[in-house]
Amino acid sequence: MAIFLTKESKVIVQGMTGSEGQKHTRRMLASGTNIVGGVNPRKAGTTVDFDGTEVPVFGGVKEAIEATGADVTVIFVPEKFTKSAVIEAIDAEIPLAVVITEGIAVHDTAEFWAYAGKKGNKTRIVGPNCPGLITPGQSNAGIIPADITNSGRIGLVSKSGTLTYQMMYELRDLGFSTCVGIGGDPIIGTTHIDALKAFEADPDTDLIVMIGEIGGDAEERAADFIKANVTKPVVGYVAGFTAPEGKTMGHAGAIVSGSSGTAQAKKEALEAAGVKVGKTPSETARLAREVLAG
Repeated sequence: MAIFLTKESKVIVQGMTGSEGQKHTRRMLASGTNIVGGVNPRKAGTTVDFDGTEVPVFGGVKEAIEATGADVTVIFVPEKFTKSAVIEAIDAEIPLAVVITEGIAVHDTAEFWAYAGKKGNKTRIVGPNCPGLITPGQSNAGIIPADITNSGRIGLVSKSGTLTYQMMYELRDLGFSTCVGIGGDPIIGTTHIDALKAFEADPDTDLIVMIGEIGGDAEERAADFIKANVTKPVVGYVAGFTAPEGKTMGHAGAIVSGSSGTAQAKKEALEAAGVKVGKTPSETARLAREVLAG
């Protein structure tokens, strides 16, 4: 079992023929992802050779779905074209759209997020500005390195790409059911709560690791959800304990205003919900080991 992404997932790549799209399509294929096509209207009808694997290029998402049965798209389109690429995916009703692109204007994200809702939320959006998600040993949709961890029974949801990788590596001997990088922009699609709900329902996830960061109130809302709905143990980490007030740190959404959005406030909210919170990624990994060991 896994959440959102399995070995049965059929993946297309919007922007596959660009330099980033080609590089990461090659890596996804090498990790066993079932990539069935790419999308580029100007190169429709051609194929791209990835080390002996010929991947067809389609003119649009709807055409790719009709030809291949694709149910996941990974989007590597430049930021000024990302909104139209996501809207195309939503119109085609593909179940999962993973938006890797960073630097997207917030109003563009707000627009395609609202559009998905207006269309009945038939397309789950992960991102933007995220590393994607991986179910180790089954499928990899995005830019997460596939060789740093193993399959196991920990579920991971994280705002930070690099901290996703670090936690995967620190707990590689225990392994993960699915790792989801949700991105750190002010507006994102899939949230901590969405992933927590899915991991709670997944019979092969025994422990959830949740990585947050300063800014906004997503972690506080996740804490309320955990208290009311999650029976599995949750271990957490909040990045940004030393961040200066009023300064955006790394992600566009990581800004502290007064006491709102601080790492300490988030830590306290999570601990009040029964979450064990580490002060460093390594301490968080140690706490996860202790919880799993009983």
